Amino acid sequence: MNCNFYLLGLILFLFIACKTPNEIAYQYESENLKIEQLSPHTYVHISYLNTNDFGKVACNGMVVINKGEAIIFDTPTDDVASQELINWIETEVKAEVKKVVVTHFHVDCLGGLQTFHDKNIPSYANALTIALAKENEVETLPKNGFDALLTLEVGENKVINEFVGEGHTKDNIICYFPKDKVLFGGCLIKSQGAGKGNLVDANVEEWSNTVSQIKLKYKDAQVIIPGHGKAAGIDILDYTIDMFKNL
Repeated sequence: MNCNFYLLGLILFLFIACKTPNEIAYQYESENLKIEQLSPHTYVHISYLNTNDFGKVACNGMVVINKGEAIIFDTPTDDVASQELINWIETEVKAEVKKVVVTHFHVDCLGGLQTFHDKNIPSYANALTIALAKENEVETLPKNGFDALLTLEVGENKVINEFVGEGHTKDNIICYFPKDKVLFGGCLIKSQGAGKGNLVDANVEEWSNTVSQIKLKYKDAQVIIPGHGKAAGIDILDYTIDMFKNL
């Protein structure tokens, strides 16, 4: 019997030891925040927003962690969840949050921005995002604007942040981490089976064209993170293109 237990333990040890970094996913979950690993260096953070039209909505953001440095793409929806995310990165992963990027001016992208500013973490966004947030009387604005393309470094690897065209909003950008071939499309990209969602600030005439350009330009992307719902492959780019085609 003891021999059997020893062999079982050895098999379990070898199974865990032989797993790749992509297979060993960090997991965190509270009532405010959930974190899931998607690739060796990228994670999706999920927080929640109570809305009048859609009820309680799960909202995605991306985290890239590389060589002790982290960049967060879209804040969690509020300061409480943002603090939890920062704490998890610092204490569990032992990395330093170097920057935060906001992909458009809605609250599900920048609701927790003040927490980052309180910690002197630089924030970046499309210049139009900053203008629209100010126009809509958002209390905390991103501090550093760019016009079309911004390349940042995390652990000596680049992350591309680009405005490709209008869609969910007129300012929405995408963020791409080439090392892991992961693209954060934010609310510009719809998860499989999702509906059109909030169209108040949308340009539905250009939406399909914009996503088609993204698919062409970032054809190496293998994991796509939508603003809401599950990450998937390039099929959700096609799903989004078809949803808004010929409208």
